[in-house]
Amino acid sequence: MTRHSPLRIGILGAATIARQFARDVAGSPLATLTAVASRGIDKANAFGEACGIPARHASYEALLADSEVEAVYIPLPNTMHAPWAIRAAAAGKHVLCEKPLTVSLHDARAMIEAARRHKVMLLEAYPYLFQPQTAAMMAEITGPVRHMQASFGFTVSNPAGNIRLNPDLGGGALLDAGSYPLSLIRLVMGEAPLTVRAEATLTESGVDASTMATLTFPGGRRAQMSCSMDAGQHRRAVIVGDTFTVETEYLNHTADGGPHPFGYLASTLRVRRGVAGTLPFGTVAAPTGSGFRFAAEAFATMVRGGDTAGFERHAAMSLDIAAMLEAIALSARSGQPVALAALAG
Repeated sequence: MTRHSPLRIGILGAATIARQFARDVAGSPLATLTAVASRGIDKANAFGEACGIPARHASYEALLADSEVEAVYIPLPNTMHAPWAIRAAAAGKHVLCEKPLTVSLHDARAMIEAARRHKVMLLEAYPYLFQPQTAAMMAEITGPVRHMQASFGFTVSNPAGNIRLNPDLGGGALLDAGSYPLSLIRLVMGEAPLTVRAEATLTESGVDASTMATLTFPGGRRAQMSCSMDAGQHRRAVIVGDTFTVETEYLNHTADGGPHPFGYLASTLRVRRGVAGTLPFGTVAAPTGSGFRFAAEAFATMVRGGDTAGFERHAAMSLDIAAMLEAIALSARSGQPVALAALAG
């Protein structure tokens, strides 16, 4: 394949999010969906017919053996990310993996080491991260960040049988929703925190319905994270520096305004320059679109360009996010602060 040919991606699994991904990536000049695998050929065929994907496989193993597939997208339940990413890397496939990368720091390290060993790219797919609005937000952060708050929450409307409530599949608000604000905190702060302190409210199944955490960074900088599966839909962050304040919704998918066929919304990015409360916020505009497509195209560009520096940069961020998730879960269970250094090794 030439450097400019579309990256041929196969999808491991036929979940709802995979359909949304396939819908939004269709027509991209940088990435094309060539195969899908499910646990049965009937489901794979139905998915392929609906999404215009030519090759259908009755097992994940068969897709990994498909020589026409250069890379895989993994939308499987959280506990299945690590084993299938590692197997995909061993098969020589690049991996675009849904967030969170996995359910433990140990597994995150194993996934990244597998990618390095087999000389493939691995990218954790936070759709908002690849939005033009996120690049515009980072350009507005012109000095040290003193503190920030980031939140994401929603209501699980169909709890019976929902994998978000299943501890065996990596359910819970922290892994499902909390990984978003934590990834934003890591992006903005540029490093992992020294310590975290957290509290959680548990469901009957034992996963957290909501979690809140305070993260302390070098230099006395702090961030606060909240996530929930038992609250109204909300997604917002406030970033404060010496002389600026940035507010963002950091949505996965954005629209220009008005009705959108997929329900995507306009996302606000506001900035105040100066310290006086009388100063108005200004609105910063950015191109809009599907975060799924932005992520797939960023991944394709990384693969085609052999961007190992980009891979390592994202890998370092993913390891820090995995460490934050693990430390917060430990703190919530123990009621004590947890130092991330204690998770090493």
